[in-house]
Amino acid sequence: MADDIDPILKSWEFNPDSLQTRVVKVSPEREVLQIRLDLGIMQMEMTGRPDGRKPEGFPTYFDYLKHLVTQANKEGREFELNETHCREADREFVQFYHRRICYLALSNYEGAIADANHTLEFMDLVRDHAPNEEVKEAHERYRPFVLFHKTQALAALHSEGGNPEKGIDHIRNGLEILHKFFEDQNLLEQEERDPFVKQLRAMDQQLRAKFNIEATLSEQLQAAIQREDYEAAARLRDELRNRQMHVRTDDGVVS
Repeated sequence: MADDIDPILKSWEFNPDSLQTRVVKVSPEREVLQIRLDLGIMQMEMTGRPDGRKPEGFPTYFDYLKHLVTQANKEGREFELNETHCREADREFVQFYHRRICYLALSNYEGAIADANHTLEFMDLVRDHAPNEEVKEAHERYRPFVLFHKTQALAALHSEGGNPEKGIDHIRNGLEILHKFFEDQNLLEQEERDPFVKQLRAMDQQLRAKFNIEATLSEQLQAAIQREDYEAAARLRDELRNRQMHVRTDDGVVS
């Protein structure tokens, strides 16, 4: 039978010990992502929303909700998420999570960064327009996880792309953002034992050891400014500017 996917499943055996994902070309113009699951295969689009749909005619449900917020602002009223908004937002969060982990597994770091940014910005909207604290807190508790994925992808993108110092700088920046999150949530006592903080610190040390980097140019610049060595600071700024002319920026565009 044409609808029977047994041949596909048998040709791609499920392994419970690893994330199995692949890119499949389904037409000359279209590639899709697939994840092998215990009971089948999940398939996602690689552009736009993972399920390929356009909610209310918008590229994503996040874009639709941004439109509603803009409309409310123009009319001088507050916008608050209703039950349907929350349910559909959660659906989109899950879809982008699945695609993000696929991109990370496939070393498609730019895709992972883009999907993490989408999720973080969507979380901002939910935080600002949640109907109650319960909904707000239910989403905010996942922010460190998404920040970790974004930082992990940024560090790998730059270190594997020949600029490990930039990778280290992104790890330090990610740790600062996480610190601010724990501070804002009055959870500083959890920071030291947070698994994502621990993993990022380990990545930082691994990159420094692998590439023999004691201090990045950015760290040297900050140290020069703190000790008021403005001549050294000016030289380091020039070095950073010259280096940034030849490396990828965070969105993957060569500057």
